[in-house]
Amino acid sequence: MEQLKQEIKEVIINSLQLEDIKPENIVDAEPLFGEGLGLDSIDALELGVALKKKFGIMFSSESKENKAVFASVNSLAEYIASERAKA
Repeated sequence: MEQLKQEIKEVIINSLQLEDIKPENIVDAEPLFGEGLGLDSIDALELGVALKKKFGIMFSSESKENKAVFASVNSLAEYIASERAKA
């Protein structure tokens, strides 16, 4: 799971061009949006596309669970791991 979290952090940094942030600066449980990393809705769209490309995971723009899934690195890792287990 730690390797998956590291990969997610790298996707966040690379896809959103966060040049001043290193993976170790992103706290796994810290919010990605608003407080914490401070991402916005446009970042969410870009991140969703990047995660889909990297992990082959689909996100529905109409899903009510997206807010919970994208809440933190931890929640993204749990979602990706559970989706991989289904495949």
